[in-house]
Amino acid sequence: MSTQTADSPLKIADKIYNSRLLVGTGKYKDLEETGQAIAASGAEIVTVAIRRTNIGQNPDEPNLLDVISPDKYTILPNTAGCYNVEDAVRTCRLARELLDGHKLVKLEVLGDQKTLYPNVTQTLEAAEILVKDGFDVMVYTSDDPLIAKQLEEIGCVSVMPLAAPIGSGLGVRNPYNIIEIIENANVPILVDAGVGTASDAAIAMELGCDGVLMNTAIAAAKNPILMASAMRKAIEAGREAFLAGRMPRKRYASASSPIDGTFFS
Repeated sequence: MSTQTADSPLKIADKIYNSRLLVGTGKYKDLEETGQAIAASGAEIVTVAIRRTNIGQNPDEPNLLDVISPDKYTILPNTAGCYNVEDAVRTCRLARELLDGHKLVKLEVLGDQKTLYPNVTQTLEAAEILVKDGFDVMVYTSDDPLIAKQLEEIGCVSVMPLAAPIGSGLGVRNPYNIIEIIENANVPILVDAGVGTASDAAIAMELGCDGVLMNTAIAAAKNPILMASAMRKAIEAGREAFLAGRMPRKRYASASSPIDGTFFS
């Protein structure tokens, strides 16, 4: 079973987090909207695409860290846009240099530009290199339970199976695989990619996920700041529902109020 107990906060790489919602920083109209949406989400971990975002490597451009200060948030550099081991490893090492030795990273090695589906063989190889190099690796992968377990055994601090393809908004397409991954995990399992709206996030949490990472579902909403607030509540509600334990599903009706012992029984 996952290491998260019934009433414990989320723990990643020996750090405790109160929020189980992780958010990205891409696709917003400007930095002001980015900052407002992230604040509304209540997220404490914010992922940043190092290859696409300025966090100090371009001193003449707006710096994302001006609106998401590392003093307030845990910055999670990611390897979005990397399609091979070499680029992914190089990007993580660049992030570590830019962020003064920061070692928590999100690894994703994509297979192609159309599906943005993870290349699992390259992901496994890159994860092994990065773990040996001292990184705390949170890893984006397919919803294959065997691959998820391999990534945990390599030493990744969190495994992050997709709910659906990146940016698709389709929600959790294969809940049974997600449950299988959760039940066999000893590290936090976070759904990453494919969430489209608040109900999708709640479903992921009701399955027993330790958290959800999302970007497009918030940034591409008509009102990103309001959607960020909705996602915050959905994560909390889904977690509470999981802990409460849902009623059994039945094929037939069952009266809400028992009639045994009443006048008309």
